[in-house]
Amino acid sequence: MVLLLVAPWTAAQCVLQFHAWEQTEPSVAWITLGMCALLGGLVWRLRAGTPGAAAMGAAITACLIWGTIQFPYTDWLRSALTPLLVTLALTLSATRLGRRWRKKRNSHTEIDFEEAHRGRDAAQVAANLGGAAISVTLVPFAPAVVAHNPNFAALIAYAVLAEAAADTVSSELGQAFGGTPRMITNWRRVAAGTDGAVTLEGTLAGLAAAGMVALAGIWTLTGAVRGQWLGLALILVGGVAGWVFDSLLGAVVERRGWLNNDAVNFASTVCAGAVTLELARGLAALMLWQG
Repeated sequence: MVLLLVAPWTAAQCVLQFHAWEQTEPSVAWITLGMCALLGGLVWRLRAGTPGAAAMGAAITACLIWGTIQFPYTDWLRSALTPLLVTLALTLSATRLGRRWRKKRNSHTEIDFEEAHRGRDAAQVAANLGGAAISVTLVPFAPAVVAHNPNFAALIAYAVLAEAAADTVSSELGQAFGGTPRMITNWRRVAAGTDGAVTLEGTLAGLAAAGMVALAGIWTLTGAVRGQWLGLALILVGGVAGWVFDSLLGAVVERRGWLNNDAVNFASTVCAGAVTLELARGLAALMLWQG
């Protein structure tokens, strides 16, 4: 269901944005397309994702770059490409460390073995990153929102990326190096890997991951946003809110089988974006922050 929601929207936006950029700045259209294709191929080559996941990730990356690239257009790192690469590096590193730990403890499952050889699938990529692509292409259609700050869409997308990084890093490193996990709802001790369980070490690792993505994201907007520390706080608060929501959904909903992990992840990224948007709108309405 998540894939059916994200894939058509992302594909349509890629076509529309490519056409728009090709008419105004052809170099932006073609170079972005080439970079995203290379990145998708690299992910597939490293066995970090299936061919479908690589294609899904390339399409999402293209949407994010076209939706956030800053003038002058030659500075490609001044776009969502930078926080996306930081997110990718953090999640891949944490996932591999987690697999090594499970293999060392002889607790790796058949699913771990399969994912290690295939990588993530398209649905997992859509669940974790699709919210960023949707927000960066959907928010600009709300002129009343963008009028306060033209970078609202980028901030929301970066909060989604921060949530995705925090979720994966905290889960993987918390299981590998954390102490006894506790359920987030009642603080009872549970087994490692239980949905909705948290550890101190995993929480600190997740906060660090969210912070790094937020720093990378706000750096891309330097010179375009007033109050860089405020923008950084918005990304962090939104990302952490979505991350906490993910744990709550895991404890209450996923454990009962009402939603699977992909649906929970997607809902959490939507929460991260919604919290960031509402906070930013509130600050702009109070005239505390303007673009």
